[in-house]
Amino acid sequence: MLTRTVEKIPCYKPTRSLVFSLLLGQDINKMHRRGVGAGAIAKKKLAEAKYKERGTVLAEDQIVQMSKQLETFKSHLEEFASKHKQEIRKNPQFRVQFQEMCATIGVDPLASGKGFWSEMLGVGDFYYELGVQIIEVCLALKHRNGGLITLDELHQRVLKGRGKYAQDVSQDDLVRAIKKLKVMGNGFGMIPVGGSYLVQSVPAELNMDHTVVLQLAEKKGYVTVSEIKDSLKWEKERACHVLDHLLKEGLAWLDSQAAGEAQYWLPALFSELTSRDVTPEEANQMTP
Repeated sequence: MLTRTVEKIPCYKPTRSLVFSLLLGQDINKMHRRGVGAGAIAKKKLAEAKYKERGTVLAEDQIVQMSKQLETFKSHLEEFASKHKQEIRKNPQFRVQFQEMCATIGVDPLASGKGFWSEMLGVGDFYYELGVQIIEVCLALKHRNGGLITLDELHQRVLKGRGKYAQDVSQDDLVRAIKKLKVMGNGFGMIPVGGSYLVQSVPAELNMDHTVVLQLAEKKGYVTVSEIKDSLKWEKERACHVLDHLLKEGLAWLDSQAAGEAQYWLPALFSELTSRDVTPEEANQMTP
């Protein structure tokens, strides 16, 4: 192509050396262009490596700064706790706020009965002692409620048992102590009912069906098979299976003489029973 182009120029005869030089020049230009592309890629990779290295350094600096801030906050928290020791121990609301502050930095004053927090505040011992009182109340009422008790009633009875001059406790304190009791196994737990909780103190296996029925019975203290079928759209067999299990575990009482159809009463939700003590003999008479 190049030879023909040159031949068209008047009075000019191309030589072989000229053609070879022109072709060789084109190859050199191609090689030169290729070299520039490879260099750009190398520079880009180098820049990315430097950015990555710089990012790693910045991340490490941030971690160091955050660690220092957490240590500073922890020391301030310890100083605050030492100054307000008595108020933390005596004021339930103040104690809740202190627990929330501890949670923000991952400090758990209840983690052990020994250590800094227990020695300074005695909160570790406080919650373990409260756990013992919760167990005592639940065991004393087990013959009546089968091992289920509302958090409100548990709170009232714990306060009554502690006396006037004992350290005051809140429902939040009870919840925290109950969570610590879970280390003893699946005997203790909390079931959400009507904006509050039912405290379970027996190792009964309660699934979601049982929980839903307990929530349904929360308003009146009892429930019937028809109410379960209408409200939950269950088959009769499913409703009866759940109620039979509650009866078997002692968590429900059967009133077979009720007008209309049998009523399944939940002692833990029966408000008239919570206002007075029931003897074991009375409980046996009401249990089928």
